[in-house]
Amino acid sequence: MNLNPRTIKKVVVSVVAALAIVIVGASSLHAVPAGHTGVVTRFGAVDDAVLGEGLHVVIPFVTRVIDMNNQVTKAEVLSASASKDLQTVNSTVALNYRIDAPSAASVYRNIGVNYENVVVIPAIQEAVKSVMAQYTAEELITMRQTVGAEIQEEISGKLAPYGFSTQSVNIVDFQFSDEFNAAIEAKQTAQQNALKAEQDLARVKVEAEQKITEAQAEAESYRLKSQEITDQMLKMEFIDKWDGKLPVVVSDGQSLFSIDAILDSAASSGTSYAGSSAAQTSAGSAE
Repeated sequence: MNLNPRTIKKVVVSVVAALAIVIVGASSLHAVPAGHTGVVTRFGAVDDAVLGEGLHVVIPFVTRVIDMNNQVTKAEVLSASASKDLQTVNSTVALNYRIDAPSAASVYRNIGVNYENVVVIPAIQEAVKSVMAQYTAEELITMRQTVGAEIQEEISGKLAPYGFSTQSVNIVDFQFSDEFNAAIEAKQTAQQNALKAEQDLARVKVEAEQKITEAQAEAESYRLKSQEITDQMLKMEFIDKWDGKLPVVVSDGQSLFSIDAILDSAASSGTSYAGSSAAQTSAGSAE
């Protein structure tokens, strides 16, 4: 089929117009992703007003929207610093931070999109050096949580004026020189040996006290047995010397004896005493 030039021209114009409409329509719409803030520029000038998440209508070819990430971002930094006792400390510190949504336009205007290398990493390095210099190498190990909290406070003070908020700081790793690691290991070994010696001394002391207590108990038992034997010998001596005319109750100044009770005990056990036989003989003669 033959088309005249006028018809072809109309078709071309229609297609171009449709494409222009599509391009203009697409340029007038902008979708801000979740967790982001849209910073609006008009002819390069940054507006203070920002766009929230979702679809927005903008003026094409005049307005440009830059999406600034407000989600929590991690920056991990390797840093070499000196401790209070001049030990070299190689540390790895991870910072979780974010851009405050209302400050997104200010961050873009004053810093740009390369804010992590321009502001965040230098702030981490400076804070780490500042805090590490306040502690000895050994304190950095034993007070790790306190050190991390102070580093976060230092970083927050440096980044907050720019519109950043710090979420957390984690000290991923501490590394010291081989000489320092050897010294720490030797100190721990000495402390363990000293603790063991102290425990051994305490054990020996307890065992000695136990032996003393046992010896005292044994001596007391021996004394009581000796006293009992002595008392029995004195009783036997008085019984052997008794002629039936002595008082029923006698005493040597230390012990008091009942002769009747002793005789009754001897009679019940069937024991024969020379003194008692003599007494019976004397009693029979009297009769």
